[in-house]
Amino acid sequence: MIHTILDTDLYKFTTSYAYIKLFPYAVGTFSFRDRDETVYTTEFLAKLRQVVNDMALIALSDEELEYMVHHCRFLPRVYWEWLSSFRFHPEKVKIHLDEEQHLNIEITDYLYKATLYEVPLLALVSELKNRTLGNVPDMKDILCKLSEKVTLSNEHRISFSEFGTRRRFSFDVQDRVIGYLKEASLYCTGTSNCYFAMKHGMKPMGTHPHEWFMFHGAQFGYKHANYMALENWVNVYDGDLGIALSDTYTSDIFLNNLSRKQAKLFDGVRCDSGNEFLFTDKLVARYNELGIDSTTKTIVFSNALDFGKALDIQEYCKGRIRCAFGIGTNLTNDTGFKPSNIVMKLTRCKMNTNQEWRECVKLSDDAGKHIGSEAEVRACLYDLRLNEH
Repeated sequence: MIHTILDTDLYKFTTSYAYIKLFPYAVGTFSFRDRDETVYTTEFLAKLRQVVNDMALIALSDEELEYMVHHCRFLPRVYWEWLSSFRFHPEKVKIHLDEEQHLNIEITDYLYKATLYEVPLLALVSELKNRTLGNVPDMKDILCKLSEKVTLSNEHRISFSEFGTRRRFSFDVQDRVIGYLKEASLYCTGTSNCYFAMKHGMKPMGTHPHEWFMFHGAQFGYKHANYMALENWVNVYDGDLGIALSDTYTSDIFLNNLSRKQAKLFDGVRCDSGNEFLFTDKLVARYNELGIDSTTKTIVFSNALDFGKALDIQEYCKGRIRCAFGIGTNLTNDTGFKPSNIVMKLTRCKMNTNQEWRECVKLSDDAGKHIGSEAEVRACLYDLRLNEH
């Protein structure tokens, strides 16, 4: 079900390399969370363990190595040569059902390796759940709906990237969708999936994830997390991969911490939760406050979008700031069956094996999406002088 190590999002590789360069001894645990609290079966559990075991056979091929070297100039060849020797270790993936039949998955390893498990594991759970339920996609219907979305994008010049690997219906559905986008879409800028970018001749897209900020918050304090995470990203990539993620500790905290240097250096900001229209107002105001022309910057919106909502947001941004869209589930799992609402997040980390574990926290702009224990979330909210409503 996972055919290649490139069957993942680009930012998993960029984050992996950043850990290697700056924090090579850091260790972390990623934990699975099903926001719908789905009840899984022992049959599903057995099949999941089998497909996870199959991941041990995956290796980067010479052809894939050469492709990534020539299409990701910001990652050095030495990283891809290291990755060619990397193997998934299924024994590090702890999987069980709790008393309520809810699925629990954890992977613990050095962070430059542990981060590579997240997207494949989510994609496996999503596809295997559909197989277990006997869900059969109607490709004719999927492509018909996709045609309407692409037509809307083409007519209104909606610039978007495909971000749908982690919650796709299946590998085959994502393959067909991206193939159609390549043929028919005028404004699809690429895909986050490196394998499909290679197969379909598209641009691999991505920057950095919440985990990068969560790691910095755990290690250096929540007040300094955003600033230090961006500074360290620049230390690794020197201006490349310049879309900053805004909502790890709420967008208000991010914007308050955003320095003029960082606002000028980064090409824009990604909005992944909360009210997109309110966020646009706040970001434009912050750029203006810093003396920066907001029309030279970009917001990448990526929070559970469809193309109708993207059009509304684009109209709202017009003349104020550039915008683009990362659209995932609405492209790769718009099948008539309910998509899985699943995530894997960094839940604890330590700078080296001798340090005590520190819990990781994410504060979403959406109610009910905070990550972390109740006690640690409260401590984070207190530290940042935020009151939960």
